[in-house]
Amino acid sequence: MATDQLEDGSDEPDEFDDSDKTEAADEFDDADEFEFDYDDAGFAPGHRACSGCGPAIVARHVVDEAGENTIVVNPTGCMEVVSSPFPESAWGVSWIHNVFANAPGVASGVEAAYRSFSRRGREEFEDHEDVNFIVFAGDGATFDIGMRSLSGMFERGHDVLYVCYDNEAYMNTGVQRSGSTPPGAHTTTTPSGEYSTGEDAPKKDMPAIAAAHGVEYVATASISDPIDFRKKVSRGLEVDGPAYVQVLSPCPVGWGFDGSETIEMGELAVETGVYPIYEMEHGEVTSAKTVRDRKPVEAYLERQDRFSHLFGGDAGEETIEAIQAEIDAQAEDLGIDG
Repeated sequence: MATDQLEDGSDEPDEFDDSDKTEAADEFDDADEFEFDYDDAGFAPGHRACSGCGPAIVARHVVDEAGENTIVVNPTGCMEVVSSPFPESAWGVSWIHNVFANAPGVASGVEAAYRSFSRRGREEFEDHEDVNFIVFAGDGATFDIGMRSLSGMFERGHDVLYVCYDNEAYMNTGVQRSGSTPPGAHTTTTPSGEYSTGEDAPKKDMPAIAAAHGVEYVATASISDPIDFRKKVSRGLEVDGPAYVQVLSPCPVGWGFDGSETIEMGELAVETGVYPIYEMEHGEVTSAKTVRDRKPVEAYLERQDRFSHLFGGDAGEETIEAIQAEIDAQAEDLGIDG
């Protein structure tokens, strides 16, 4: 490339012309004409999620199971941030972004509109019965900020499947605690230290809250068992009314484990009883995944940086004992010990 001397003695490149292009640049021009064949992907690769991101795996399973006639309402959260950097989108189905607080309200309006279209014979729109209406939200938007809107959607009985990808904190804004953060976890707003062993409040029981609203179908799942999870998504879509499915979605960054261990971390949560897997219909537990030879909770906690402060001191030992006692009581209530 030809250059001229600047006043300070450095070289200034001449105006760029085609002869300066490298081989890589030529390939880039050709790439402009290349079209990726992701027509059948409800949630396409190429998004900005971290390596090993649990919620990204969840998103793929949800829309693949639901199919093309699906409208996803997605409040602010990890999956909104990584999947829709303007002007790009990883979503292969109709998708609406909302603020943290109002996704259930927007989904209610969309569902009601399609019901009206069908009632009035508006043939330019898909029939209401042929469309899946899904809210796809993190635990922050579900357990905390969007609770009021979600309660209204449940109460009004809208035909919407609400899927909460539960990664147990506000991960994309700095790992602050949420109503889903488990006891003992270190977050930036529940820091462990001389006077604290991390989060000291119990995890909010969202499935019970959903069931208390009279929601016909409520289920928990783990990303470590995608077949079970997809069956529950399908079952939730069959319900004529609101349904709630909560899926554990480990976060390598916020929890502090290697991204290659996401599925293993989900398995450990189930094998220790930390995250029981069950279904509720009309407020009653109808099935629960049994766990044979349930592992002690330490097997799960010791693999994550957010609990590392619990090991090596009396206060941490007491916290682990309290966590184990809570898990044992929950396991007995659900009858998961095989």
